[in-house]
Amino acid sequence: MTSRLAHRLALFGDRDVLHAMAVAGAACVLSAGLVYVGYFVHVLRIARKASCLPAHGQCVLLFGKHAPQGRLDRDFAARHDRAVSLWQERPPVSVVLLGGGAPGEASEAELARQGLFARGLALDAPLRLEAQSRDTLQNLRNARQLLGDGMRTRVTLLSSRYHLARCALFARQLGFDAELCAAEPRLRLDPHMWLRLAGEAGYVCLTDIGARWARLIGHRRMLARVS
Repeated sequence: MTSRLAHRLALFGDRDVLHAMAVAGAACVLSAGLVYVGYFVHVLRIARKASCLPAHGQCVLLFGKHAPQGRLDRDFAARHDRAVSLWQERPPVSVVLLGGGAPGEASEAELARQGLFARGLALDAPLRLEAQSRDTLQNLRNARQLLGDGMRTRVTLLSSRYHLARCALFARQLGFDAELCAAEPRLRLDPHMWLRLAGEAGYVCLTDIGARWARLIGHRRMLARVS
């Protein structure tokens, strides 16, 4: 079993996550699926309309992506391309590379650094690595700790279009002032992308409804999971 799979199984075996899944599932069933459809439309709208050029862009958080044995897929490569493009357009004050990795392998953050340098980014570019996290929530929680006083300024969340709604949700829950930046020039709606969007909608639905329910019932432990 890979460390990534073990991490996911641990998450979905957690009683608070199961609690949130039950509540979100009930909401979707009782609404005849309309609640899920609403989240799907939300994820799709953000994926389609996100800008490729942030308004501020002083601090860029570049999200990593699973890269087994250091193999970068098209999505991860597109994130690197966009980061270099932003640097050429208007160099940010700092770039935080996010993402850990399996034991004995390069972290997603380190792979991103290598990818940026391979694309011509200056070796003295102000890069900071967060190489411990294994999912989007951990990415942002660790970035919050790494930035410290930098949390007072707006940050740019750079990721693939299908992933941006999840990034925005977690950033809001963790107290970031954030704007979104899409890696791809536009959203390509092929069958694989529809599946990606559907999965993201389910994840956002689970997380958002779970957090709202936890606030409603005053469940501090559940709230601590997403704050």
